[in-house]
Amino acid sequence: MKLKLDLHDIYNHGDEIERALKRVFDEAVAKKAPMIEIIPGKGSGQLKKHVLRFLERKDIKPLYHRVEKDSKNFGRLFVHFRW
Repeated sequence: MKLKLDLHDIYNHGDEIERALKRVFDEAVAKKAPMIEIIPGKGSGQLKKHVLRFLERKDIKPLYHRVEKDSKNFGRLFVHFRW
């Protein structure tokens, strides 16, 4: 089971982005999902940087195993978990 979060619709709402990321992480932990696919889109790269900063937070970083940047699609990240 893979969870997916597409941020295209809320790209310019900073607080909503944080809530969506937190919500998908909470769901992944509750369901012990092996992976989350996060789609910040290509754009200017600012949204992707926002997501990467979120992933580096001290309360989030211990929750996942690793982050993989899609080599074929710049606008997509995979967050892998090890349960």
